[in-house]
Amino acid sequence: MASNDPDREEEAAAAGEDEDTGAQVAPIVTLSEVAVTTGEEEEDALLDLKAKLYRFDKEGNQWKERGTGSVKLLKHRETGKVRLLMRQVKTLKICANHLVLPSVKIQEHAGNDKSCVWHASDFADGELKEEMFCIRFGSVENCKKFMETVEGIAESSEKNEEKESKDASDAAGLLDKLSVHESKTEKAPEEVPAAAVKADDETEK
Repeated sequence: MASNDPDREEEAAAAGEDEDTGAQVAPIVTLSEVAVTTGEEEEDALLDLKAKLYRFDKEGNQWKERGTGSVKLLKHRETGKVRLLMRQVKTLKICANHLVLPSVKIQEHAGNDKSCVWHASDFADGELKEEMFCIRFGSVENCKKFMETVEGIAESSEKNEEKESKDASDAAGLLDKLSVHESKTEKAPEEVPAAAVKADDETEK
């Protein structure tokens, strides 16, 4: 005779679910740990802020959203060069990836004090392309912090380039002086006096 008590039926069903059959089920796919490299291992983050990035589409003459995520300014420990890197928050796809050079001029976007724009030779798509970017932050403070940091890096990079150029020209000047000095002090082969040659000829006779 069937029981009409729903509580008993639920208990029986639960007992059936919890019953251990003793069967061993092997996983279909075995996953092993894989070391993921981001390319940022040799760099230190000078800035890390949440933002939304746009790229200007010249053909369509309009701004297009590139992605929302974390924009970083990363300084390489050996070379000292700084690059701007931004990834989408979920997919981690690269939205922007370029060096902060003296040519990078950043300015506030007209009509929006939470946004700023700049030009750069970007490598996000695997090849260098001249891009115009616009980035929008959640606050005016973050936008100002980003602009000031980028401007400071660009100025510092320009000074370093000028110093390297001066050092190179100084080194070239020193090498030039050194080569001139050596050519002046270099001794010419000693000439045998003509009288000595004549005496040797007479001896042989």
